[in-house]
Order: sequence, then structure tokens, then C-alpha cells
Amino acid sequence: MNTKSKTLKALSAALLLALAAGANAQDVLIRNATVHTASAQGTLQNADVLVSNGVIRAVGKGLLATADAQVIDAQGRPLTPTLFGGVTEIGLEEVSGEKSTVDASVGLGAGRKEMTVRPEFDVTLAFNPDSVLIPVERIEGIGWTLLGANTTDGGSIIGGQGGVVRLDGSPDPVGPRVLFVNLGSEASGLTGNSRAAQWMLLDQLIDEVRGRIAPDSNMALLTPAGRATLAKYLNGGGRVMVSVHRAADIRQLLRWSARHNVRIAIEGGSEAWKLAPQLAAAKVPVFVNPLANLPANFDEINATMENAARLRAAGVAVSFAQDGDASHNARKIRQIAGNAVANGLPWEDGLAGLTRVPAEAFGVGDKLGSIAVGKRADLVLWSGDPLEVSTVAMQVWLDGRAITMRSRQTELRDRYLRAATPAEVGGMPRAYSNSGH
Repeated sequence: MNTKSKTLKALSAALLLALAAGANAQDVLIRNATVHTASAQGTLQNADVLVSNGVIRAVGKGLLATADAQVIDAQGRPLTPTLFGGVTEIGLEEVSGEKSTVDASVGLGAGRKEMTVRPEFDVTLAFNPDSVLIPVERIEGIGWTLLGANTTDGGSIIGGQGGVVRLDGSPDPVGPRVLFVNLGSEASGLTGNSRAAQWMLLDQLIDEVRGRIAPDSNMALLTPAGRATLAKYLNGGGRVMVSVHRAADIRQLLRWSARHNVRIAIEGGSEAWKLAPQLAAAKVPVFVNPLANLPANFDEINATMENAARLRAAGVAVSFAQDGDASHNARKIRQIAGNAVANGLPWEDGLAGLTRVPAEAFGVGDKLGSIAVGKRADLVLWSGDPLEVSTVAMQVWLDGRAITMRSRQTELRDRYLRAATPAEVGGMPRAYSNSGH
């Protein structure tokens, strides 16, 4: 066993002892860490973090522990806030192929000629805090996610509302709701096979909210609850997350949002770099997939792996989003952040995109996203650089409580790797033999 492996093993053992001694202890002092605050303080070398009653009470050097505090020697290793898992369906989906376990979209009106728009649909009402996906993601350092409402199975470019949830087992979201809208070629089938019609319909919805189209009109698309919900997102209200890629569509989106004073964020934005100065001036955060390079469709012809770096250089707040099954693979978001750094994004901005930037974008920056006095003590101690794929989370704390670093995946791993005993049939572990059942 090499020196590095011995050190990791010793630190892991110390963390396990601390966890066994009192996972519910109210006070924790993490000493001698490389503290990546994800705030204006930047990175602090050989620093301490003191936690009491689930809240960060002090950050600095030479902090004194209270009499009953758990003391963890980080041995110089990185300490960060827990990471943002991206826009996911964690707690809304168990098995994507089994419809009875998927609750992230509403199919009312799907397949009908007329579009049914239900912005009042709120996916957070279906959130399951006991989902088996939650431990899988949080032992990888993911502490919170934005539940997204999608239009895949619905009948509208407006998917509905979602919100931020912490992966601590609590049942309710934190912070305000976020409205989800899908634009561009992926949504044109919902708007008469024309992206031009998307702006016509969005303007009509705003006309309904502002009373220019009567609720009982044959042309009305919104329910009374839908009008009330949509009204909250106008005139500088709640955040609207728009999935869009093509630069021409983003240009129209900026004009539309300025005209109606809508606070937007962009998810995807493969060609967003072409409008970086305009996005920075409008203070629009962009959640990019840094792996988007070769065009996947005609909306992404100008995709580049330097998208995040170019946006940030222009002053845009940059965070990250994944294509594909983000719920089951939320842990990979730090890998794609690392790819953004490899393609020119400064390291500190890569970490901020996993912590502070999304927290501020979704209205929870006063609670999450940085290591600062008064914030929730949601922390991760890493074996190395958290943006390196080979790094692992050694311990995660949520509200200052060390979580058990186990999930269904680790239990299955251990079950099938366990060495056979002489009594087990054919020399196979019990998991492989009928004698184990």
C-alpha cells in the first residue's frame, strides 16, 4: 500500500470514528482544511470551519473547539460547500422507463390540436425525500438540486414549476419556485411546427394575464390558477428557466424578457457565447453543458467546449447542466465542470458554477452555495481536487451532521464483492447462490 493510500485510509477511519461517536452532535470543528469558500473570500489555506446548531459560526485559522465538539483534522484536504446537482428529477423519478415512477411532466391535453398550458403545475408536490437516488448522489458530494418540470410528455412549451430541494431527507423545497419553458426546435412540435409561433403564444399568454383577452374567450389558454401563477413571473418576479440553444432564439428571448421584465436564466445555451456581452448586460445566468461540441442538431451548429470560458470572460454568471439522464448521473456534473476548466474557465469559476452561482440564481444564496458565517453547514471534505474525476467525497455534512456514506449502490457493491466463506456453495459469495436466500 503506497503512502497516499495509507493516508486516505487513516483519514477515512478517523471520519468513521467521528461519525460513530456522534453523527447528531451539534458542534463540529474541521481543522486544517483547504477551504474553498465559493465566496469573495476565495480559497483559504490551512483554515478551520466551526459549526454549531447546523450553522457555520466561524471560518478562519486557529479556531477553538467547544468542549463537546467533534474535531476533524482535514490534513490540508479540500473542503467545499455541497454541490448543486443540476436540473434533475431526483425524487420525482426512480426508473425512467417505468411511467408510474415518473412525475416531472403533466400530460393534460397532450395529443390534442389545441395547446393546454398549465403553469400552475408544480412538480415539487410529488417530491419523494426517501427516493433511492438521493443517497446515491449525496455521498458523491451533491447536496441539493433544482427539480425541473419538463414538456416532454405535456402539451405546452411551458412545463410548469419546480424548486430547489436539499438531499437531506426533508420533504419540502427551499426558496421560491422556478418556471420552466422550452423553446427552439425541440419544442416547435408544440407550436404548430414553427419556432416563430412560440413568441406569438408567449405574448398571448401575457395578454391573458394582463386582461387583454377575456378568461372566457374561446382563444384563452390559461385557467384562473394559470393566470395567477404566470403573473408572479412578470415585472421582475420569480425566475424563468428557458431551455434554448440557437443564438437567434436567444436574441429573441432577450428582447422578449426585456419587453415584459421577465427574470430569465438559460439552460443549454450551446450558442450563447455568440451573445455573451448582451447576456452579461441583462444579468442572465447560463447553465451550459461544457461537453457540447459537435452539433447535435441545427440549433447547435456553433457549439464549442469553450462556451463556458467565453461567457464568463464577458461577465456572464455560468453554471452547468447535463444532457440525458441527469437524475441518475447528477454526480457527473462536477466532471463536466472540470471539462469547462480544462477548456479555459478559471478553476474558481468552475467551483462557483457548482455552488454559489446556482444558489444565487434560484433565490437560495442566503442559505446555500458558499462557506460563510450564517450559512447552512452543508459541507464536503474531498480526497483531492473536487473537479478531478478520480477524487472522491470522504465525508458529507448536512446541517453539520455527518451523513452515512452509504447508498444502495455501495451496498450492492459490497454484497457482490464479499469474499466467499468455505460453507458457501461452489466457493461463491451468498449473493450469487441460492443458499443465501
